[in-house]
Amino acid sequence: MHRRLTPIALLLAAALPAAAQPALTLDQAMANPDWIGPPVESAWWSLDGQRAYYTLKREGSPVRDTWTVPVAGGEPVKLEGAALAELDAANPRFDAARRQAVFVRNGDVFLRVLGGPLLQLTRSSEAEDGVRFAADGRGVLWRVGNDWFRWSPDTRLVQPVALPRAEKNPAAAPEADALREHQLRLSVQLAREKAFREAQRENAEALRQADPSRAAAPVYLGDKVEIADSALSPDGRWLLVVTEAKGADKGRGGKMPKYVTESGYEEAEDVRVRVGRNPPQGQQLALVELATGQVRALPLAALPGITSDPLADLRKAAGLEAFKGERAVRIDAIRWSDDGGNVAVMARAVDNKDRWIATVDFAGGKLVPAHRLTDPAWINWNFNDFGWLPGGRTLWLLSEESGYSHLYTVVPGQRASRLTSGRWEASSPQWSPDGATAYFLCNREWPGDYEVCAVPSTGGEVREVTALDGVEDFTLSADGSQLLLRWSAHHTPPQLAVQPVAGGEAVKLTDTRSADYKAREWLAPKMVQVPSTHGAGSVWAKLYRPETLEPGRKYPVVMFVHGAGYLQNVHARFPVYFREQMFHQLLVERGFIVLDMDFRASEGYGRDWRTAIYQRMGHPELEDYLDGVKYMVARHQGDAANVGIYGGSYGGFMSFMALFRAPEVFKAGAALRPVSDWTSYNHEYTSNILNTPELDPEAYKRSSPIEYVENLRGHLLISHGMIDDNVFYQDSVRLAQRLIELKKDKWTMASYPLERHAYQHPESWYDQYRRILELFETSLK
Repeated sequence: MHRRLTPIALLLAAALPAAAQPALTLDQAMANPDWIGPPVESAWWSLDGQRAYYTLKREGSPVRDTWTVPVAGGEPVKLEGAALAELDAANPRFDAARRQAVFVRNGDVFLRVLGGPLLQLTRSSEAEDGVRFAADGRGVLWRVGNDWFRWSPDTRLVQPVALPRAEKNPAAAPEADALREHQLRLSVQLAREKAFREAQRENAEALRQADPSRAAAPVYLGDKVEIADSALSPDGRWLLVVTEAKGADKGRGGKMPKYVTESGYEEAEDVRVRVGRNPPQGQQLALVELATGQVRALPLAALPGITSDPLADLRKAAGLEAFKGERAVRIDAIRWSDDGGNVAVMARAVDNKDRWIATVDFAGGKLVPAHRLTDPAWINWNFNDFGWLPGGRTLWLLSEESGYSHLYTVVPGQRASRLTSGRWEASSPQWSPDGATAYFLCNREWPGDYEVCAVPSTGGEVREVTALDGVEDFTLSADGSQLLLRWSAHHTPPQLAVQPVAGGEAVKLTDTRSADYKAREWLAPKMVQVPSTHGAGSVWAKLYRPETLEPGRKYPVVMFVHGAGYLQNVHARFPVYFREQMFHQLLVERGFIVLDMDFRASEGYGRDWRTAIYQRMGHPELEDYLDGVKYMVARHQGDAANVGIYGGSYGGFMSFMALFRAPEVFKAGAALRPVSDWTSYNHEYTSNILNTPELDPEAYKRSSPIEYVENLRGHLLISHGMIDDNVFYQDSVRLAQRLIELKKDKWTMASYPLERHAYQHPESWYDQYRRILELFETSLK
């Protein structure tokens, strides 16, 4: 059982002498993180607001358990057996009066009157989702796949209300056929049988429409499409269906060999296709009037700019045919107002340059644009939240149009109003039950300080509600009076706290850290700003070094590069790279100094920072790391002659770029699960930044480390999992072949047969970091 420490226990823990703590070893730093204690992975309210629920990983097992703790204080308890049957679930939907809530738990639908018993509406092997109250506030709607169902409190029956089908309508007249018409003309009996069949179908349909006890009939969309999504209006009148062409070429996938298998035989696994070989196909929208079964296409031509080509210059330079017609579009999300009177659709261009929000004119059967966000680089894959305020006449949305993600409201047909502004980012908004106040994550103090902020829906002063520095996420209580918070700190994995929305001190509810982990002395990173000599202002970084440097001594420098590109690691939260954080402490204890930078392209710093790498990945980031080396030499007694670099995934890619493009600076580096050639990576990520190899071959050549291998002079370690289905092992193998052909020395390659992109086994973590430590010890000292 985990528990909160009392003030006396905290004092006793703080009084333990540092000398009594065993030294941290590499084996401990790379051990299964169960020894740290499980982080609070998800959290949600009980509907009465009295308790918090959350999940924890079970020690030595992948199983997650559900725990509960009173928000007024008390001991956490693991829920087991019959107690799990009474559990409220996350993401409930409320009726207009907020007296009832519905939710999905374990794939089934439940309803609870607040303060009352739980009513289970479904018990099936199918997975229900999309649950909400009908516009009348009594019925409950949900879907299974793309089929929609309603439960009525009067009949206690579940009945289908919308059944879209990507099939031909069996009652529709057949396509014209001269031979069929010839036969029917010549045979009276054939014609009579045909007439009888049609009369039977018409009678069956008439009976179905006249009999309210009958289930809804399917809606046929034709057999040339596939259904990608659907959304039912809360009043049950309309169904929006997202379709795409059937049978589109998905591109050639890869075959990944697996050498260490349970069967003892070599096996192969199907993996994704490469960028440009599987561009997502465009989607279409159809509006279905359920009372009549009428299906109308909603043309996308109304979206402003859909016929323009932002890639025209690249297309021309590549000798490709000029673009004509409408750009391909994907439908990201559909949001109905609570009364079903309005709906908003978010669409995004497949070329990643435009995002639209449009409403639907039901009578006219057309889209009406409400907001457009365009970016010559690419639309951010975050900050796309939107929806309706209570009343269903005003939309709210996030947009990066000012250069930073901020919160807006817009009445369709009018200009958008910005509720927040400044050189910081607003994200993950939630609205008070009356729609008067928006709560959201903000990083106003400095880019890595995350709190919950609040702003009125009419605009005005932005107020910081919390003061925890490292809020991970939050959930409003049903009555909107309290926040359930997941928060963390640099050496504290996510924990649970509660706080009134009016402000005040947060009450911390959990401490899941192990006694061994809490007892150790940890080296806290120092948050610093590295001056940019390349016009980037300052680059935030984590600095790991002794509190006092020895006068006259030069310290070998290790630069760490986080993964994902668009990820933030310089913040007050518990890092994704918690093992690396411990490794950095070990490096400091062994005489190194370490800098971990949020280079250009990192998350948390606005649109220009994010898109600085457009068409030139690896170039602005390397400039930032070269500035980081200068900073370490000038400010912290770094040894310019002994600089190393390492990182995984995007960090591995950047380690390659540093060693290959600045060999005079970086003496050694470790590239872990690295991208060596962007033409081999996936479409969704890579085409945002580099377009496609067909359209923009120079961007791929400019950005791929394999194009610069001949410059290697330093010591290189390549490390890769052999069943990595994200960055393929082939990336490292192909680069190794280039090193062999160029007769390069001072490089080694470590392969891990049972590891994917995110390593799972402590032995592999240990072996990999043992090699990195040896690389730096032997080449930088």
